[in-house]
Amino acid sequence: MHHTLPSTACYLNGAYTPLCDAKVSVMDRGFVFGDGIYEVAPVYAGRPFRFTQHMARLERSLQEMRIANPLTRDQWLAITLQLVAHGAAAADAAVADLDQIVYIQITRGVAMRDHVMPDNMVPTVFAMASPMRGPDRQQREHGVACMTADDFRWKKAHIKSTSLLGSVFARQISHDAGALETVMFRDVFLSEAAASNVWVVKDGVVLGVPRNNLVLEGIRYGLIEEICQAEGIPFALRKISKDEVQQADELLLSSATKEVLAITTLDGVPVGHSSHSGRPGPVAARLYAAYQQAKRAA
Repeated sequence: MHHTLPSTACYLNGAYTPLCDAKVSVMDRGFVFGDGIYEVAPVYAGRPFRFTQHMARLERSLQEMRIANPLTRDQWLAITLQLVAHGAAAADAAVADLDQIVYIQITRGVAMRDHVMPDNMVPTVFAMASPMRGPDRQQREHGVACMTADDFRWKKAHIKSTSLLGSVFARQISHDAGALETVMFRDVFLSEAAASNVWVVKDGVVLGVPRNNLVLEGIRYGLIEEICQAEGIPFALRKISKDEVQQADELLLSSATKEVLAITTLDGVPVGHSSHSGRPGPVAARLYAAYQQAKRAA
């Protein structure tokens, strides 16, 4: 089945072009090796949210990959705003009426196939905007089902790399089971979900896994820590065992599109608080409300 691409404008190597017409070389190392990085930034009502933090992570990923940032932060912001304007025009709406997601991808560039990183490469730069599709009302009100799996990905998960086959396989596990996300463990310790960070609430404390090479530090890491501080909710980052996850009072997912979303069943078993009510717990509700406030204040 051939999927027809929309004609919405995207940015490719300095020019804006309809997405359906955008082309890159078959020898692009992003295509041949998955040799590139990406970033996904939410834009609420025309205002990029925590854009500085997204740019800092993009720069960290590029540095790890030994790719020089091809653009300045001001240029990235200008491209983002331009794509958001194009996206609103395509939807026949005012920019202020739409929440959008801007996807940015940078690959090492085009060269004949060789594992060694060639010198003096010209990176391929691509970006597009699309409507934000977050959780629906049912998922917000009742939480979501997740599955668990061993984390079979590589050990440089802190790079937001386009080599995402591990995450694709992980996400498919939950999809095949009719669940939303796959919560992964390395040697019985929590790492992250296929496309989200995972948070454990126990005795009123919000727990996350340490910032290291085994997880991608979500932009929500800093935001959730700030919210907990402002709300007077204890917060800690440390290794979390599978037993602790299974005995949690509440479990949460965070990502650019999910924001903060409660897990109410894990492998078919109701999570702590939800076993009594079937609904998200009180800490999830507080974090979600504070998150909405942060968006309005941005």
